[in-house]
Amino acid sequence: MNAQHRLAYQGIQAISSKTRGAQAIILRKIGLSRQAYNQWLHHKSTAWDEPEELLKQKIVIYFEKHRQRIGAGKMKFYLEHDESIDFHVSFKRVKRLMFALHLKCQSRVKKHHRVKQAEQEVRDNVLNQQFNQVTQPNQVWLSDSTETSEAVIDTFNLAFQRTGDVHPMVHTDRGAVFTSKAFNNLMVNHKVVRSMSRPGTPYDNAPMERWWNEFKLNWLDSYPMPKTKQELIDLIEAGIYYFNYVDRTIQRNGSTAVEYRGEAA
Repeated sequence: MNAQHRLAYQGIQAISSKTRGAQAIILRKIGLSRQAYNQWLHHKSTAWDEPEELLKQKIVIYFEKHRQRIGAGKMKFYLEHDESIDFHVSFKRVKRLMFALHLKCQSRVKKHHRVKQAEQEVRDNVLNQQFNQVTQPNQVWLSDSTETSEAVIDTFNLAFQRTGDVHPMVHTDRGAVFTSKAFNNLMVNHKVVRSMSRPGTPYDNAPMERWWNEFKLNWLDSYPMPKTKQELIDLIEAGIYYFNYVDRTIQRNGSTAVEYRGEAA
């Protein structure tokens, strides 16, 4: 039985219990037989039905909790970590149930608005996409920004203050912020190894590009535009918490960022 028929039967059951003769009229109008309806009405639950209904309920809950921004892959991770689900859940099953429930991830395609900037301080691509070679915290820092040099420098100063005496490799793109003299001087003062993506090659900074894309399109865009500075701060802080403590990804084998860092430590 498909989902549309099931919803129709449920509606008929609710209406016919209050209005005499409504059952026959509705069945005739929508082209369903009384026999099929009676079979559904007197159907006994099987061992398969209860897990299916539980999964459907949980899928709807998680889909709304994550702002309709998750597909079947991520949904599977959340179901696997749900303590009320003590049976195996396959990707195909999750995909089938989400299709039956008409749930589709609402992510938008990222828009690119690139402005070519004059390059000042350019470095080689030392990192060279070796993202999996990192073996300890603060070994490599990735950064991406469309803001002013002052904001970026303030952010890096705060990062150095909180992490202490560290000298990571700092990998960025070739935007005006990161090629500026002021930023270069800051990096020299902290004795870091500089690395830059090749022109027109976002994959050279793939983890940061992906995170920034997720944060902008799947977090900020899923909420109304903040009306005050404090509302914007609250939204950003909530997003940082979400992507560190709640969000589960395939790249981390279904772990949250905090769990993944704990496993690596």
